[in-house]
Amino acid sequence: MERDGSNAAMRFLYGNPVGRAMIKVMLAVKAPKVMAWYLHTPFSKGMIRRYIRKYNISMKGYPRIGYRSFSDFFERRKIKNSFDPEPNHFISPCDGHLSAYPISTESVFAIKGSSYRVSDLVDDAILAGHFGGGQALVFRLAPNDYHHYCFIDDGFVHDHQFKEGQLHSVQPIALANVPVFRLNRRCRTLIETDNFGPVIQVEVGALAVGGIVNERENEPVKKGETMGRFSLMGSTIVLLVEKGRMELNPAIAKVLATGTECPVKMGEWIGEKIES
Repeated sequence: MERDGSNAAMRFLYGNPVGRAMIKVMLAVKAPKVMAWYLHTPFSKGMIRRYIRKYNISMKGYPRIGYRSFSDFFERRKIKNSFDPEPNHFISPCDGHLSAYPISTESVFAIKGSSYRVSDLVDDAILAGHFGGGQALVFRLAPNDYHHYCFIDDGFVHDHQFKEGQLHSVQPIALANVPVFRLNRRCRTLIETDNFGPVIQVEVGALAVGGIVNERENEPVKKGETMGRFSLMGSTIVLLVEKGRMELNPAIAKVLATGTECPVKMGEWIGEKIES
């Protein structure tokens, strides 16, 4: 389970040959599956109170019910999603730490020293070509974030394309040493939005379990409605936006210009439609 304060452990695992060997062993013996089994059992309920205290999680806005397991608690759903309803406002699909990267005209972008082709994420070279010159928005979720995500605009959601993969960390030290988004488990979805054109959303699984659950496909959707959730620590969303469709909120762009991530909340205004 990842935590922003676990930098020392991540540096050891990804910046040290012994640590990298340990990761290979963990993945080989399927340790994540064992952890997932335990977290779905009633024996894991004792973790809930400690987790809430450790990460200072507010339970305001959630149903007051008993949780049958840690998994049941982690996947809890808010009573109501709050979001910016202005049609020209591009909203964050989730809670998380946002970073943004330009996509070259050759549909390539770089994150922490690793280069990615858009086709690495979407597994469709023709579709990937539509995003040359656009931007990739990366949302890294932390343990205290809400792990459901919503639709960023009215539109139509197509079917989900799931790709099995590994479960590396998505913290910066891992991104600098491993092409995480090319190797990790992920699910990609094309969403035809009313105000921002076609947008590709990719959910990326992460250390240690990385379940991805999308609830709706091949139907019209509304902005702010729940799209899906991460099950047990899956923790990154990548949005691919075409060139000339959206510009970032100036306040957020200012933070990102310093080279740091910007904390955002699900439904928050993070960008604006570029009028043609």
